[in-house]
Amino acid sequence: MVVFETLGDPIPASMKEADQPALSSLPVTEEAEPGASQQESIVRSAGMVSAGVLLSRLSGLVRETVMARLFGASMVYDAFSLGFRIPNLTRDLFAEGALSAAFVPTFTEYLATKGKKEAAELSSLVGTAVVLVVGGFCVLGMVFSPQLVGLLAPGWAAAEPAKFQLAIELTRRMFPFLLLVALAAQAMGVLNACNQFGVPAMSSTFFNLGSVAFGLLLGFVAGPRLGITAIEGMAYGVVLGGLLQLLWQMPALHRAGFGFRPRVDWSHPGLRHIFRLMGPAILGNAAVQVNVMVNTIFASTIVDPLRGVNGPVSWLQYAFRFMQLPLGLFGVAIASATLPAISRSAAAKNLAEFGRTLSHSLGTVFLLTVPSSVGLALLGEAMIGLIYEGGRFQAYDTRQTALALSCYAVGLAGYSASKVLAPAFYALGDARVPALVSLASIVINFLVALSMLRLTELGHAGLAVATSVVALFAAVTLYAVLRRRVRTIPGRRLAVSLSKIGLAAAVMGGAVALSSHLIAGWLGESRAARLADLAVSIPLGAAIFYGLCRVARVEELEAAARAVSAPLLRVFGGARARIK
Repeated sequence: MVVFETLGDPIPASMKEADQPALSSLPVTEEAEPGASQQESIVRSAGMVSAGVLLSRLSGLVRETVMARLFGASMVYDAFSLGFRIPNLTRDLFAEGALSAAFVPTFTEYLATKGKKEAAELSSLVGTAVVLVVGGFCVLGMVFSPQLVGLLAPGWAAAEPAKFQLAIELTRRMFPFLLLVALAAQAMGVLNACNQFGVPAMSSTFFNLGSVAFGLLLGFVAGPRLGITAIEGMAYGVVLGGLLQLLWQMPALHRAGFGFRPRVDWSHPGLRHIFRLMGPAILGNAAVQVNVMVNTIFASTIVDPLRGVNGPVSWLQYAFRFMQLPLGLFGVAIASATLPAISRSAAAKNLAEFGRTLSHSLGTVFLLTVPSSVGLALLGEAMIGLIYEGGRFQAYDTRQTALALSCYAVGLAGYSASKVLAPAFYALGDARVPALVSLASIVINFLVALSMLRLTELGHAGLAVATSVVALFAAVTLYAVLRRRVRTIPGRRLAVSLSKIGLAAAVMGGAVALSSHLIAGWLGESRAARLADLAVSIPLGAAIFYGLCRVARVEELEAAARAVSAPLLRVFGGARARIK
């Protein structure tokens, strides 16, 4: 992707309080243990969620590394990246955006109030509708691929006609991925409603590994005999990886009693309710996709002094992959664990607890993301060079990708905070504010991106700056509105924590920069030097940051340390008891 999402999962702007699931019926990731604080329970739950995210992000990094080594930041990979982005955008908009936002609460309500038989019927109706509607959309996408590629990369048709044509062909080959991932998203929603989180959390890992395995098999082993080029093989691998992502969840669905049976009934009230909710959801989530398209168009027009039009789209893609790891581990995981807690507080009208929980969760987000941002900015080149550089991915690509990563890193804390703040409005029964902020981000993104390209020489990195500005704008705006509405949020305590965290991160950054500079001066820029830099600088920075936060008595650090240490103490304590 070229740009971050602005907010978390979109909530339809027109979804009234009566249309929302009962807050008390939302699934809880983990119950607090007796005597444990709610914040420690949230941190432990976030750790459970982040395990699946970690595997997904690491397997995604493996996929990107394979692509980098085989194709680099070349004309071929630019075409592949754009060809994959088109069905991926529609996936975010329809499958994992509007469909999930509309289907999950409706299915959960049916399961809780009408029983398993009615819920199973609704699931089959939705599955059939997905096959017919999304399948038809895939056919249209394949037919109109030239127009879609021309919309997202208008500069390629005249400047790089071969790349333009290749992007069209790859888009057609990868469009069926949309249907498969839409069905996988529905399966994920069913399993989550049944309080099964492990299998869905692993599904994207199977996509990442399957797309690489099938791609290499078709592109490099069987491809020469079948007349399939290497990049075409990787495109087919994306589709087969999407199929594997769906098939991985099917046994769990059958065990839960929700096997797919083709059913058509367009007048079914549950199905019609989902359609009504999807309209506003698409409108709200469209802002994210518009930002993606705008930045993709801008990136396709950038002419690099050394590479020409080849490179900017790829550099942004590789840089964003690095952002996925801390974003998923910290922002998404903490948001997932926080939502049930603040939903219960809102349902009980306990706004004091709501404010405290939200403040502590935001503090934890800052505790984890602010030092991560500093680390990515300072050590990004060493990380990228160590993982990506080699084959077609050259040292120049490493520097350009690291530049984009440093600009993306500026917005990491803001984007992660938005993941926590947007669902807080949903818990309070307000869907309008996140939708309005999301729409405002379109204007902000366009103006900043255009200014970066016209007034600076940052090139593709300027688009990453625009992404960060949008993320910070969303977080600040959401927090300001929420603080005005919920006056029990301890803003002063949060500001004190943030200032302590920022100061500790600054000192950590100075130490890491000095360490990295000394190692580079001693060992140069070889692969061994980069490995040594990361092996020394990361633990050094972590130790300094942890020590300073402990000295400064950052509250979130204590809660996080207790939450992490408690399970370990129970394990080792139980082991010692068994030995005795």
